[in-house]
Amino acid sequence: MSDLSKLTLAEARDALRAGETTSVALTQACLSEIEAAGALNAFVHMTPEIALEQARAADARIATGDAPAMCGMPLGIKDLFCTKGVPSQAASRILEGFRPEYESTVTQNLWDAGAVMLGKLNMDEFAMGSSNETSTYGNVVNPWRRGNDDAPLTPGGSSGGSASAVAADLCLAATGTDTGGSIRQPAAFVGITGLKPTYGRCSRWGVVAFASSLDQAGPMTKTVQDAAIMLGAMAGHDAKDSTSADLPVPDFEAMLTGDIRGKTIGIPAEYRMEGMPEEIEALWTRGAEMLRDAGAKIVDISLPHTKYALPAYYVIAPAEASSNLARYDGVRYGHRAKLAQGDGIVQMYEKTRAEGFGPEVQRRVMIGTYVLSAGFYDAYYNRARKVRALIKRDFETVFADGVDAILTPATPSAAFGLGEMAEADPVQMYLNDVFTVTVNLAGLPGIAVPAGLDKQGLPLGLQLIGRPWEEGDLLNTAQVLERAAGFVSKPGKWW
Repeated sequence: MSDLSKLTLAEARDALRAGETTSVALTQACLSEIEAAGALNAFVHMTPEIALEQARAADARIATGDAPAMCGMPLGIKDLFCTKGVPSQAASRILEGFRPEYESTVTQNLWDAGAVMLGKLNMDEFAMGSSNETSTYGNVVNPWRRGNDDAPLTPGGSSGGSASAVAADLCLAATGTDTGGSIRQPAAFVGITGLKPTYGRCSRWGVVAFASSLDQAGPMTKTVQDAAIMLGAMAGHDAKDSTSADLPVPDFEAMLTGDIRGKTIGIPAEYRMEGMPEEIEALWTRGAEMLRDAGAKIVDISLPHTKYALPAYYVIAPAEASSNLARYDGVRYGHRAKLAQGDGIVQMYEKTRAEGFGPEVQRRVMIGTYVLSAGFYDAYYNRARKVRALIKRDFETVFADGVDAILTPATPSAAFGLGEMAEADPVQMYLNDVFTVTVNLAGLPGIAVPAGLDKQGLPLGLQLIGRPWEEGDLLNTAQVLERAAGFVSKPGKWW
């Protein structure tokens, strides 16, 4: 079987069960693709020995006839997940040389299911960024290009390496994390599926923290069916994470019935932003028509506090980041600055953190420290928390009124060029998260599905937001949208 790395998880699973290929062959095909794709800068730490050992074990397990769906699947792992004995740097210089002595719960769940680790994927430093331009490893490049233009494009962020690797068929799927859109925005930029589960569905233990009340791990895959398969392996209760939900993990794949007759889909008025490109407006309208044609009822809804979501997010997330990143001090692990004669502990902290953190991380730590400081705590942080409660209540009201899912654009634009926005006002970059942050603030599940191309030939995505803990229902609606949109485009290979 040729083109093994192009298979979806579902196709690969069926081929493995039928004896048409082996996990070792799949893994070798992906390793070859990765080796040839250095120009994308998606993979930053390769683990071929671990991969082949896991693949051999998976083949033995499949031969016994009792193997889970993810058994033998070669995956890329975002550098935010701690992987035992393998560099786990969160794309930051301050964690240079850090090799954890433990495995994150999500990756352990995947290895227990028989999955294969090809290596670690590039990302924005500490997951802070919307374009994958803040990484200590350098920029990730989107495999897509604008028409005949050779200008490198962003794959989105922070899970840019995951997005680029899946879109370029370097791996069958990848893990991502989503704090304000970091799975869904890059997925939309590269034409793949990205699912952010309900907060608490996947354990955060062993995932380097950015903003603990917002972070959530999820799958980045080639199809909605693959997202259902992979989420089933990633999810589950974890006593080591106090925010992990003690709920059974359903068979998400079995819930993909393809029938959404009688479902109610909400279209929020507040997401019709001023200056939204016509193509995105048209795609959104077409998406609603596709769901209506499939038997769903489309209703207009209001989420009145949406306009306050970005300011609230950019108070809460930096506040939690400044608290979480206080532990990186050059004392216990990672980078430590060289000290001059007579320097004391304060100078060591200052120099280490100045050298170890990049400009975007420094900016957010300073914002976070400011909004948590004595004179501003009530004016900023407490007010943002109250706004967050109102945003959550908006969604609860809409769902209580019988809405099953909410359809919105995934991003305010298609992928932009690397360097095009980095020099601009940082607020312009933050606006990339305008459609996604509400989902994190409310702790809801959200999925980005590729739905079309813009006039320059770049992918555009639509987002569906679901009820808490109802990922199965959300995935089913997303698959109906995916099938109706019929998005099958792939980037032309230039790397």
